[in-house]
Amino acid sequence: MPDHATPDHAVPEHTAPDPAVRLADVREPARDLVVIADRGVPLVPNIGVIGGRDAVLVVETGIGNENAETVLKFAAEYAKGRRLYLTTTHFHPEHAFGAQVFAGEATYLANRAQAEDLAERGPGYVEMFKGFGGPVERRLEGVEIKQPDLVYDSSYDLDLGGRVVQLRATGRAHSRGDQVIRVPDADMLFTGDLVEAAQFSIFPWFPPHDTDVSGTRWIGVMEGLAEQGADIVVPGHGELGDTGLLTDVRDYLRLLRDETWRRRDSAVDEQTIVDEVSALMIERHPDWAGREWISHGVGCLCAERAA
Repeated sequence: MPDHATPDHAVPEHTAPDPAVRLADVREPARDLVVIADRGVPLVPNIGVIGGRDAVLVVETGIGNENAETVLKFAAEYAKGRRLYLTTTHFHPEHAFGAQVFAGEATYLANRAQAEDLAERGPGYVEMFKGFGGPVERRLEGVEIKQPDLVYDSSYDLDLGGRVVQLRATGRAHSRGDQVIRVPDADMLFTGDLVEAAQFSIFPWFPPHDTDVSGTRWIGVMEGLAEQGADIVVPGHGELGDTGLLTDVRDYLRLLRDETWRRRDSAVDEQTIVDEVSALMIERHPDWAGREWISHGVGCLCAERAA
């Protein structure tokens, strides 16, 4: 088993559709700014292409080189000669495991914690996700982890020419190296997997191999994002929304923490906590996808309560 991978039993055969980036649903929610929508396909992220007078910033690569080639070709045609930049919201495969395709074509920017995640976690995650088999394994053939060309500590303002895009590291939450990308003139925010639409928050909590996610810190991040708000929110996966998406995730994480901690403080065993809290969350959000992530969130928050 590669370092930082999950146990074999936590990596089931991937039975969802091929996680291919398709250009069938390209939206323009703001001037000179498009989103290649995920179409509801697992392991396909929402991808942004943000234009300015002089340059264009791509947000996310898709999983694997072929997807990244699709994104790069689209972005180059969209740019019409403008300089290209790339950034990724965090190091997970569908967001960053195509960056090598952009080498020599775009300047890759990311925060320092994400760069460390790529170096330390990336190779293990390639092997772990190959364990899904089928189309995911094929998508990851030939993938090599690309380090960013430009690394910043906590904040970076990228001037595209007449449009400044704000890259902000959030600190540890869904991963150690999460960042958000804000386009102030469009009041638009790209969140990566800090926010999903109509889906339970993804907790990559697989002790002892991967325990970087922090539910308590994630709540703090979401409180700040919700307070600032945005007219257009692009989640990691799911439909675009507004500030309501941010408050939905904040409120869910708060409730998950409160209900988990209340039971833990009453000396309830963890499996009972999982069963009771899962039932409550599904009752509150019967239409949300990703119910399997509730138990991982409970495990993470139980550990944080005990710390």
